[in-house]
Amino acid sequence: MTIDIDIQRICPSSDSPSDTDIHLWVQAALGQREDCTELSIRIVSKSEIAALNHQYRGKQGATNVLSFPFDAVVPVPLPLLGDLVICASVVSEEASQQGKMPQAHWAHMVIHGVLHLLGYDHVKDEQAQIMEQLETDILLSLGYPAPYTETHE
Repeated sequence: MTIDIDIQRICPSSDSPSDTDIHLWVQAALGQREDCTELSIRIVSKSEIAALNHQYRGKQGATNVLSFPFDAVVPVPLPLLGDLVICASVVSEEASQQGKMPQAHWAHMVIHGVLHLLGYDHVKDEQAQIMEQLETDILLSLGYPAPYTETHE
């Protein structure tokens, strides 16, 4: 399967990943799915993600990643997965605070966001266990550490 990823670097950071890495992480999260071929990823500032977080989730402040699944009613099915919005500075700050390698945390945020686009959630405990295990399995398969284990470098 080939996925077309539109990567918009509105607020790039020194530790933001390459397009190649982003493609690898998206493919890993999608697995063998063949019904999704288009995705947008927008890397933004704290102010932009905070405004989106308030507008769409009713929450104040910046967050690491927001997922917007494509769910419009159309007469013909479209291969659109949706949009991810990732805040570069929040991801960087979290990686530092949590003692994680920036690349590993970026991989986690991209995979986490794609799984949300696929319908996974972590609102209820049993949903969270399923999603977190899937994230862990994907990240381990890519050579990254388990994301929900505290590390301090």
